[in-house]
Amino acid sequence: MKKSLQTGRTTVRRLPKRGAYERDTINRILDEALICHVGFIIEEQPMVIPTIHTRIGDALYFHGSAASRMLRWLREGVPVCVTVTLLDGLVLARSAFHHSMNYRSVVVLGTAREVVDRKEKLRVLEAIVEHVMRGRARDARRPHENELKSTMLVRLPLDEASAKIRTGPPLDDEEDYSMPIWAGVLPLALTASEPIADPRSNLGIEVPEYIRAYRR
Repeated sequence: MKKSLQTGRTTVRRLPKRGAYERDTINRILDEALICHVGFIIEEQPMVIPTIHTRIGDALYFHGSAASRMLRWLREGVPVCVTVTLLDGLVLARSAFHHSMNYRSVVVLGTAREVVDRKEKLRVLEAIVEHVMRGRARDARRPHENELKSTMLVRLPLDEASAKIRTGPPLDDEEDYSMPIWAGVLPLALTASEPIADPRSNLGIEVPEYIRAYRR
């Protein structure tokens, strides 16, 4: 398994110092993100669709209805571009020009293939549940046969990808540092609120610890 996923197509051109190509760095960003955006072209029309993903080893997986137009096109091997972004903070500079954001992002290029093996489908669908909520798969009912048949799953190899990351304070022009304007970073994070039970939940069932202690 190659450690660097850099290719000519994924090399960061704008602000190259922010580029990262190590598989471990890319994997961590993909694993933390809850949503990715899948870009592809259908009959000369660009499309970008948000969807849930999971990573297992050196591949990304997406699932949805067997009638999904996106998945039906992906399984045919059309070129695909997948992106994720994690927003970590608002960077407030002294000048409007140098305002920015701290972020971690990933771009993945490649072609996907349908997963048809039943055991692999079950394993990946469980991994998708765990990606969203670790610990949930052991409580949730496993898919029955009709649900498996109505679900399509595709696999995208992680062979060509890059990350782009910004951290740290604003970078103002030197003459602006003496201006009497507050500058710095407002950190942002995804946090969970109090769980809201389904009105049809059975009375007396406590909220599981993995939900009460949820962190991303």
